This record gives sequence, C-alpha cells and structure tokens, in this order.
Amino acid sequence: MKSVLCAALAATLVGCAAPQAELAVDAGTSVIGETGEPRNRAKLHTELAALYFSRGNMAVALEELRIALAADPAYSPTHGMFGLVYMELRENRLAEQSFQNGLRLSPQDPDLNHNYAWFLCQSGRETDSIKFFLNALRNPLYVTPWRSHAAAGTCSMRYGQVKDAEEFFERALKQEPDELASLLQLGQIRYRQSRFEEARRLVQRFNKLVEPTAESLWLALRVERKLGERLTETAFANQLRRRHPGSREYQLLQRGEYD
Repeated sequence: MKSVLCAALAATLVGCAAPQAELAVDAGTSVIGETGEPRNRAKLHTELAALYFSRGNMAVALEELRIALAADPAYSPTHGMFGLVYMELRENRLAEQSFQNGLRLSPQDPDLNHNYAWFLCQSGRETDSIKFFLNALRNPLYVTPWRSHAAAGTCSMRYGQVKDAEEFFERALKQEPDELASLLQLGQIRYRQSRFEEARRLVQRFNKLVEPTAESLWLALRVERKLGERLTETAFANQLRRRHPGSREYQLLQRGEYD
C-alpha cells in the first residue's frame, strides 16, 4: 500500500498506511461504515490501526487489524501493519510471522521488504536484512528508496562492512541530500578516512537540519580539532557540555579521549 509515513514511526520504517479517508476516532471506538467490498473494509481498518499505532495505542491497533484480517485475509498491508505493532511490542516471533505472511502475498512490496529488513537488523540478523533492503530497492515504484539505502548502510556498519555501508550512504544522499542518518554516519566514515573537510561538510549539514545531538557535536568537535581550528573546537565543546552533560561523548571529552 502506498501511503505517507506515520509520524510516530521511527524514520527507518516506511509504508505505515496513514489514513486516506476521514475516520472518526473517539475514546478507542472507531466509526467506519461496514458497507462496501471486503478489500475496502480491510484497507480502512488497516489505516485506522496505523493511526492508533502512531498514537501509541497498540491494543486498539491490534483490534482494528483483527477486523481488517477478518474482512480480507489476503490484504498484505494488514499483515505488514501487524508486523510493525508486534515489533513495537517486542513480540518478535509474531512480528516475523506477520511480515512473512505479508511477503508471501506481496513479495515485491517495497514497504514490506524494507520493514522486514529493519526488523531483522534490529533482531541481530544484520546480514540477512540486506537481501530484503535490496528487494525493496529493486521495485521501480518505490517512492522512498533513500530510506532503504540509509538503513542498509546502518545495518552494514553493525557487522563491520564499512565499504558497503559507505556505498549505501552515498546512494541515499544522492537521492535525498538531507537524509539525516546518512549525513552523520558518512561523516563518521570520512573522519576515520582522514577526509576532514568532507566530514565537516556532512556534519555541518546535519547540525543545520536538526537540533545537534551529542554524537553530531562530538564528531564536529573532533573534525575541527583535526583541522586545527581551536576556537571552533572550543565552541562545540561548550555546546556539548551545555546540551548533553550526561552523554558518553561528554565523558570522552572530559577524559581527553578523542579517537
């Protein structure tokens, strides 16, 4: 199902079935017309489940998904949404079963492939996840391929495939120059490669787009240190102390452990 990303989902998750029709929601009770084709009923209830998911109400989301499944068991987005809810609830066996059910029905669906890949990555199966990220990217109708490139880069980093990660991040930024995870993680790779000017450009872009994190300030500080810009280094150190005094990065700064 092609739809916008639900606001409450992590940036790595896609295809969350935001409501496309006017849906009445009141104290956990949905008001949806039960007339029409089974597929339409399944779609509406899946969209409403996504809305409850975005609000953190997993119990009602599951209730809506069960109604959707009863209306049309072959509607793959319902299974994918089940997977996201069970993933949030840390019911990993049920999440995996749901994603796989959805992929059996729609094996080329890019959102299902992406979200299952991220589930695998979060479950310690980073190497298995890449296949499904690549499946998502093969679909020419995939509207947010940079998300899969960025997530595949993150998962590649986790099992030490830095070269693969670098390529994934570069592709993500070609498609979406403001992709945040890629900006920061590619900046870290460039720092380790001693390509400090490029690392500076990437982390500066990140810090302009969002509130600087402890990680991004630490990278910026170390880049300026390598470039010999002591005043700028001090400014970033002060920001890190002021914004993130309890962070691991600030502890490293206090100990003088820059690399």
